[in-house]
Amino acid sequence: MDRFAAVLVLLGVFWTQASALQTYLLHEPGQNYVTGTMTIQNEDHIVDVHVRSGVYSSDTIFDYSRGYVATRLFSRNACFIMKINKNDIPELQELGRLAFEKKTLAAVYSPNNVWVQFQSGHSFLGGLKDWLIYGRAIQQLCSGLPLYQLESTAPQMDTRDCASAGIPSILGIKICDKIN
Repeated sequence: MDRFAAVLVLLGVFWTQASALQTYLLHEPGQNYVTGTMTIQNEDHIVDVHVRSGVYSSDTIFDYSRGYVATRLFSRNACFIMKINKNDIPELQELGRLAFEKKTLAAVYSPNNVWVQFQSGHSFLGGLKDWLIYGRAIQQLCSGLPLYQLESTAPQMDTRDCASAGIPSILGIKICDKIN
């Protein structure tokens, strides 16, 4: 009976950790005007990131169950969508571990950046078919905004046409306009 109770307690601890919402407050080192919150919804396999940095503010949804990342850049009044590439985007558990380490060790800073680009003038408005593919969380973030497909690219030398999004000090997403 004691073993059974111990197993139940242990399962309860693991179930609580697996199903709970985890929220992290994140800052860019040396950047007092950049703050971000990241909420991990383990049950739905969704990470919701809000970055507040004046004109450079953004919201990002990582939907691991659908396999897409969507970023809403407020300065450009647009939404950018990218398929999750496991070489560029850490797994859900890895993001949680990195956020926990960042919260615990304030000095930790990750220089990981994902460089992506989009083609100006090639936006579309999401229709029913798109929202079925991207899912409800991304629909709520991007509905009514021009959508741009992102593709991975090499780091850019000229970053004047690039915007930053992602997760402060954990995973930066550098969104650049493709120059023809």
